[in-house]
Amino acid sequence: MDIKIVFEDEFIMVVNKPPNLLVVPTPKNERHTLTSILNHAGFRARAYPCHRLDRDTSGLIIYAKKRDIRDKMADAFRQRKVKKRYIGFAQGFLKKHKGQINKRIEGKESLTYYRVIKKMKEGFSIVELQPVTGRTNQIRIHMKILGHPLVGERKFAFGKDFRLKFRRCALHAQYIEFNHPGTGKRISFYADLPQDMKNFLKKFTHYS
Repeated sequence: MDIKIVFEDEFIMVVNKPPNLLVVPTPKNERHTLTSILNHAGFRARAYPCHRLDRDTSGLIIYAKKRDIRDKMADAFRQRKVKKRYIGFAQGFLKKHKGQINKRIEGKESLTYYRVIKKMKEGFSIVELQPVTGRTNQIRIHMKILGHPLVGERKFAFGKDFRLKFRRCALHAQYIEFNHPGTGKRISFYADLPQDMKNFLKKFTHYS
């Protein structure tokens, strides 16, 4: 599988994860994951994921090359010093152009900011999403709570209830910004939409 390394140095790698690939195994103990691919690709050091993206979600993820660097990045996530932005395709039209979803998930504080980028006449919205907290499936759950589940959502909504279909949950981790764990310098990275999301938009010729 062609895995794009967006950035690499002696401390970290920033990887653009393709969709439909786990970061680490589930309890089913899958062998084919992004982490296993990286660790069998001949890199100089072992790759330790610093956070997670779910199987469906594409986009940017940080890997550390040493455990102490991973721990340092984990602290940065806990202290909310890592800024992330996602692009999602949401069913329907949101009432507000921008806002926040502040709903607890499994009893834990959970906050997501959102901004509508474009409303598509075919019945969906292109939305920028910025999770402040990092709960599992936070964006997907929050969009369902808002009443606008992501296009292709099947875990937290019934796909058959919606006319628009997509082979996965239409969510992409587009931007990430953090302090480099080795140098302390603030750095950021951007990953363009993956081809399947681009192809979905191309079906609507007025999109630009």
